[in-house]
Amino acid sequence: MLGECSQKCRDIFVLETVCVAWFSFEFVLRSIQAESKCAFLKTPLNIIDILAILPFYISLFVDMASSKNNSKPGGSGVGNKYLERVGLVLRFLRALRILYVMRLARHSLGLQTLGLTVRRCTREFGLLLLFLCVAMALFSPLVYLAESEMGAKHEFTSVPSSYWWAVISMTTVGYGDMVPRSIPGQVVALSSILSGILLMAFPVTSIFHTFSRSYTELKEQQQRAATQQFHQVEESTQINNDDNTQGEGASGPQGLNEEMLQTDTEQGTKSY
Repeated sequence: MLGECSQKCRDIFVLETVCVAWFSFEFVLRSIQAESKCAFLKTPLNIIDILAILPFYISLFVDMASSKNNSKPGGSGVGNKYLERVGLVLRFLRALRILYVMRLARHSLGLQTLGLTVRRCTREFGLLLLFLCVAMALFSPLVYLAESEMGAKHEFTSVPSSYWWAVISMTTVGYGDMVPRSIPGQVVALSSILSGILLMAFPVTSIFHTFSRSYTELKEQQQRAATQQFHQVEESTQINNDDNTQGEGASGPQGLNEEMLQTDTEQGTKSY
């Protein structure tokens, strides 16, 4: 795995190994304590945990297998072919390590709200993409036609290449890599920018309200969970106190009865 990398690479590998080992230990403990293993594995956050942990072990196994093939005489060619076949998949799996960041969603109310909003607003996001696609199909040929008719098509060489310009303009990003030079092209650009602002404003309003409502619901849910946990602790403490009080009360009368019996016995002996 380490190969001929530098000391900095080795230090990063050691740090990643420690982090993955801790994440794996935590995941195993939570899976053991889970009542339903199927429901535990179907949870989105647990799926993210699995996707974040598995690439490390898969890449480690593949690197160990390739090193063994290279160490064997005549096996280097087979190992190289094997690595060429799985190289793309391995790089993709290593890129999935960025999912470590998504583990923060387990402890972050904002990330949980974002995920819940995306899940609830799938229809709004679909409408937004539909509006953008329709507007792109409208303004891309117009700007290409305007630039080609005026003889100023230096950047707009084709209609498909104009789609990139339409996306950048309608989302008001404006990279500036493709700019209309003619006056008709600039008029089309102004129309696309204004229409993009209007089209994006319609679904964004609904998405914002959904985000606000989801944030309020999750915050109230966390407060209720904290309150229930506090009440459970209070109830357990009260039960323990009641048990101790009952034990002391039971021992008190029993000792008093024993003393009374002993006094009566002594009095009877004396009278006899």
